[in-house]
Amino acid sequence: MRFTDTLPTPPAEALAHSAELAARIRAAITGNGGSIRFHDFMQMALYEPGLGYYVAGLRKIGADGDFVTAPEVSPLFSQCLANQCAQILNELGGDEILELGAGSGKMAADMLKHLESIGCLPTRYRILDLSPELRQRQHQTLNQYVPHLLERVEWLDSLPAQPIRGVIVGNEVLDAMPVEVFQMAEGERVIQTVIVQGDEFHWGNTTDAYTSEFNPALPAWMQSMADTLEAGALVLIDYGYEAADYYRPERNTGTLICHYQHRVHDNPLIYPGLQDITASVDFTAAANAGLDAGLNLGGYTTQAAFLANSGLETLFIQALEANPASQYHLAQQVRTLSLPSEMGERFKVMAFTKGFTPALAGFRLADQRHRL
Repeated sequence: MRFTDTLPTPPAEALAHSAELAARIRAAITGNGGSIRFHDFMQMALYEPGLGYYVAGLRKIGADGDFVTAPEVSPLFSQCLANQCAQILNELGGDEILELGAGSGKMAADMLKHLESIGCLPTRYRILDLSPELRQRQHQTLNQYVPHLLERVEWLDSLPAQPIRGVIVGNEVLDAMPVEVFQMAEGERVIQTVIVQGDEFHWGNTTDAYTSEFNPALPAWMQSMADTLEAGALVLIDYGYEAADYYRPERNTGTLICHYQHRVHDNPLIYPGLQDITASVDFTAAANAGLDAGLNLGGYTTQAAFLANSGLETLFIQALEANPASQYHLAQQVRTLSLPSEMGERFKVMAFTKGFTPALAGFRLADQRHRL
């Protein structure tokens, strides 16, 4: 993934799709008196029914998409996460896993396959995903890798009505939630807006002042997670910082980035519906929201530490013994998942518990809750 100022021109069909969504956003701006908050722009760009980036039929994940996630890098990632789930399910006596935003379905397939191999299959593996294209792709992936386990998988349109006993997992879920962009003006936080000039979108009240973001939906979202969990754990993996690092003076242009065809840039106002728009997670805010919702903070650490605590070395050796010719590729996968210059330090793992008191194995060493 590389940061760039130049992007490839989308094909005509994609441009037409984007133009339709742009027209809808312009109508919203006109109807709101000439501007909308960036949060509302991002909501429409990502989730507008039939047109938004996450809900339209566009290839998003993988080599032919816009970005690659850890489960796509290596099955070792999902196997480590499955080991943590297995500890919780075994000690709790729970029988359910709920995955939020399952992407291509690779994590679900690899987790189920590994849980079966260690004798800890959940009775139900539920997937909550709003994208029709991704749900279809998830079904295809599961049917390809674990067809005999498909009967355990259930797709949901909303959170389950009855609280579950088990584990809720979310990989790169928080960063996909719309954020407010703000600037500091004479000590006051000024929420940024989006306007239309000609046919293009522009920032409505931007200056050169300190700029950053916050997630206004985080408290309500975390409360919904607490309400969904009768007993067990919520495990979240994402990229971000603690508040002291997130809002440090030097980070004066914020964390908002966009992904298009494996290129990274910082203009979220172009190609609506065609590009991913994300902001880094403020893990201090996430921790506080979880605690306010009545959850217990069960652990917080880097992805590298979590994987090491969850059996990465053993899983690597087992994979190598099963296929010695794969040594180079396996080593590359571990490097990508674990090195500080790759995903190892930038990505964090945060866990909350409810009705579950044992220490979580994935945070046995290098727990960093004190940094929050």
